[in-house]
Amino acid sequence: MTDQAVDSGGPADASRDQFFGRQRELKSLRADIERAGLDTIAGRKAPRARVLLIAGRPGSGRTALAEELAHRLAGDYPDGVLRTRLTEPGGRRVPMERAARGLLDSLEIASPPGAGEDELTEMVREALAVRRMLLFLDDAGDAEQVDPLLPDNPDCLAVAVAQGPLTGIPDVRPCTLGGMDAKSAIELLGTFTGSVRITVDPQAAETLAEECGGQPAALVLVGGWLAARPKTSVADVAKRLRALPDDGEQPRSVRPLARAFRLVYESLPQAAARILRLLALAPAGLADAHTASALAGCSVSAAQTTLNDFTALGLVHRSGHQYEVPGALAPLLRALLEAQDRPAEVQLARARMLERTVRQLHSCRAVTEPDGSPARKKLAGLPRALRFATAPAAAEWLRIRQPALLASARLAVEDGELDTLARRLVAALVRALAAHRGTKDAAPELYGLHQLVLGVAERRGLHREEAAALLNLADLDAQTGRTEEALARYRAALDAGRAANDPYATGRAMESVGGAYQELGDWQRAADWYGRALAQRQARGERADEARLYGRLAAAHTYAGRYGDALRGWRAAVAGYRRLGDLPSQARALSEAARVQEYAGRPEESLHTCREAVEWARQAGDVRLQAALQLRLADTLDRIGDPASARLHRGTAGRLLGPEGTEGFSLRNP
Repeated sequence: MTDQAVDSGGPADASRDQFFGRQRELKSLRADIERAGLDTIAGRKAPRARVLLIAGRPGSGRTALAEELAHRLAGDYPDGVLRTRLTEPGGRRVPMERAARGLLDSLEIASPPGAGEDELTEMVREALAVRRMLLFLDDAGDAEQVDPLLPDNPDCLAVAVAQGPLTGIPDVRPCTLGGMDAKSAIELLGTFTGSVRITVDPQAAETLAEECGGQPAALVLVGGWLAARPKTSVADVAKRLRALPDDGEQPRSVRPLARAFRLVYESLPQAAARILRLLALAPAGLADAHTASALAGCSVSAAQTTLNDFTALGLVHRSGHQYEVPGALAPLLRALLEAQDRPAEVQLARARMLERTVRQLHSCRAVTEPDGSPARKKLAGLPRALRFATAPAAAEWLRIRQPALLASARLAVEDGELDTLARRLVAALVRALAAHRGTKDAAPELYGLHQLVLGVAERRGLHREEAAALLNLADLDAQTGRTEEALARYRAALDAGRAANDPYATGRAMESVGGAYQELGDWQRAADWYGRALAQRQARGERADEARLYGRLAAAHTYAGRYGDALRGWRAAVAGYRRLGDLPSQARALSEAARVQEYAGRPEESLHTCREAVEWARQAGDVRLQAALQLRLADTLDRIGDPASARLHRGTAGRLLGPEGTEGFSLRNP
């Protein structure tokens, strides 16, 4: 997910950037909120949220204007401001599925793993339908990215930032940005240069603002350059800018920013210029000192100093411990990288970055292991810069870096030339997320990562990894009720497991196919597939799995009403657990056999078997299981008309459980 956030609309932070100019545009946008729409004119209530469009090229200050507008309007929307970016700094469109999932995360609404974009965008619209919120959609590519997120709630307001019109969304008038007015542009410059240099030569300051086209991004770059050179006059930098040649292939509106960037870039030391170019490789345009260090092959401290210098020059924006490459500069950095760095060097830098990320993820997971474990011993051998002091510190790093980490995994897989590193990165990220968030909470991210593994495995013909990825994806499908999709994936995993000659994958897939058919109510096919899985386990002498599968096969027969087959299955399971010495499982299997006997109309046999199960649970020392079996025995006695004995067994269960009591307690939750 990319830059999603909910702002509660509280007081502005003291460090909030000062805003210059654009008062006419702000007034126009506020007036547009009150303007009667087509539905109002026709006498109908507006069915959807109104959309305000701020249109302009990257670098025009369009996002800053939208942020200022959202800040001023926040008090009118008590449920807060909901933000997302629809295009990454590198120009890649954010998939609608990812954008919608990020918005739901910001609203603290769980999104099902593997859900499609239609389901997720509907969840976003439903969530906003009962809220009064301002939806801030930054850097939208077109109407197709905006329309699915608009709620059917006129009490919400959408502020969209885009380069051009949102054709297809009715009743939207764009507020198109050009350059800033001269007075505001000079005020912005003055925050970098100080008032003296502006006052000494106001005409030169006005000329400089004109050379920058009034574009805030260009003014910030030039202002940062001037701030680093307190003895350089404003007139001098205006002459330098004017002397720089334009790239005739660039649109005229882009040229002032390109010249300002060139002025700053050419003033950098060679090592710093190289780091800046390599930041074009930063996933999702997000980097920290470790990322820059790995890309450039320099120390972390040197990278940190360079990033701070870039921040002062306006080349990157800082947010906590992360640095973001402005979207307006990303194309210029990519062009420089392609022109000045050899492909082999670029690929080596990318590989170093991925390798560093893998090591950080290993460290992030290892810190959750117990002291003295092999993982903690290995962690102690890592350089101090790669270690995390505590598990909470590692979890916080993982939370902050998650968007960049997920983007890194996607880009590594798409690269196609670093598949070994990509597989290691995805595996390390899966383990880190599971260790810190748990597989249930991290399921949406894990689903996407398993899809990446599947893509690499299919591309490389790695059948074993293909089977594992398909099984993981199918499990997540099954957990979210997409049983048909899970069944198709389990079958595909079986084919991949056979191609890899992997007995674990084939056995697991056959059993899971049976489970899917059981979930669909097709007991015959479920029993057939359980039988196949059982035969494989028997052939390999895997006794524990054999006993467990006898139980699953018996359960399928029970659902189908084939009680004779079910009893034979449970007895075989009992025998298997007895050979293994697994007394609790033996007691549970006997209890299930007793249930089948009761279904079959043999209550006395059921009572005898259930008492035997209670005895085995007692010998196993499993008090909660024994209590659950006592309750089941009491239920059976009630059904055959012996309430006095039933009360005795319930009393025994109560004494076993103590103060917790027996309310809501069952064998399935012993």
